[in-house]
Amino acid sequence: MDIPFLQQFLLISDIRTILFLILLAAGFYLIHILYHKKHLDFSVVVLIGTGLGLLLGLAVQAASGFPDQPEDIRFIREATAWYQLFGTGYMNLIKVIVVPLVIISILQVIISLEQGHQMGSLIRKTLSVTLVMAAVSAVTGLVIGLLFGLGQDSVPSGASGSEGISGAVSAAELSDVPATLKNLIPDNIVSAMVNNNIIGLVIFSSILGLALWWVNKEHSAEAEPLYRGIRGLHRTMINMALLILDYMPFAVLALLANTIARRGLSGIFDAGKFIFALYLGTGVQFFIQLAALLLNGLNPVPYLKKSAAPLLLAFTSRSSVGCLPLTVETLTKDLGVSEATANFVAGFGTTAGMQGCAGLFPALLIVYVCNITGTPIDLSMLVMAVIVVTIGSLGIAGIPGTASMAASVSLSGVGLASAFSTISPILAIDPIIDMPRTLLNVSGSLTNALIVDKRLGLLDESVYK
Repeated sequence: MDIPFLQQFLLISDIRTILFLILLAAGFYLIHILYHKKHLDFSVVVLIGTGLGLLLGLAVQAASGFPDQPEDIRFIREATAWYQLFGTGYMNLIKVIVVPLVIISILQVIISLEQGHQMGSLIRKTLSVTLVMAAVSAVTGLVIGLLFGLGQDSVPSGASGSEGISGAVSAAELSDVPATLKNLIPDNIVSAMVNNNIIGLVIFSSILGLALWWVNKEHSAEAEPLYRGIRGLHRTMINMALLILDYMPFAVLALLANTIARRGLSGIFDAGKFIFALYLGTGVQFFIQLAALLLNGLNPVPYLKKSAAPLLLAFTSRSSVGCLPLTVETLTKDLGVSEATANFVAGFGTTAGMQGCAGLFPALLIVYVCNITGTPIDLSMLVMAVIVVTIGSLGIAGIPGTASMAASVSLSGVGLASAFSTISPILAIDPIIDMPRTLLNVSGSLTNALIVDKRLGLLDESVYK
């Protein structure tokens, strides 16, 4: 139907577009029946939504003959534009509450603290656990990369006709450690909100909360209305988050269907070794996280049973920040983590020490680029890589696409900035590899919070079990 109104405005100009929109609506109806009529468990319905999204995305690909460039086909562009309305639109709805939720939650945590509670201990344990696990994920990436020989059979992008991609990417300048730490401190609260600088918001909110706590200690009558307002806002924000999260099973269907339909299978096969190595590394690091729980006296089985919903949302949404409300909710309601630890560690984990995007992935890329460029991978390179990746994991925002910034910083740190364009084939399939990376980020936040809370002696193990 070559009608501009249908092609350019309504984006429904092909019978196949209509068909796949009907299939999406049918999937939504099935989820509605299972969740609201049959009252299946939330995690089970989310898992069903994920499976339906995978099938729908593959169906779109099959209907177009599994093309090399899916977005060149009109009905795929049209169908996925509607899929994005429900998937990406849902993630935007979650993200819009993250900033006020973080600020109000931290304030609520501070004013509720007992006088003897030491924030310093929480901060020290969070930093130590987060950075140690980030270093472990870097080691995992280096080992997996070396075992697979990533890059040994690859051709630099300039030689394979990928100049269009390589010309669009360049390595970021490497910041020294003091500058990296300094950049975490916000100089403008509004810019911190706009840029999703969660650590900046946590710092600001912590200082404001301590100031309110001080006012209450010296002039309790003046602080009382402020305390009531914060408690009321906190309860309201939690309810708002729960209302939005209730629609997650519908969103994961649309999110995964959109990703599979738009990326195609040819790009996946072309970078198959790297994709397989990344997924394998994700699995290895995930088991290391479970082992860390065990070493801290926590049975991993309850964690596995109760963390399915946030992990599935992370896998399909590819946004650590977008998962933050559900991550905190799971930690406090299902896993018995104290409110202070859940908000602080999970908020910190969306920006710093991300084991997937800023740990495992950059380490794999260092091996990949070293092999492509013929750079020796000796002991000094491996040690330097672990240090650079760990320090570079600070300040990387937890939103889709920013893993390329972590990779850029890490490559620059080991002296490979000039070869950044060689990773263009990997960046071309970024949505496919971003899914396991984000899952690992969120699972890292969950397990880190459990370990920190256990070490602080605040974990309610009866709720956890």
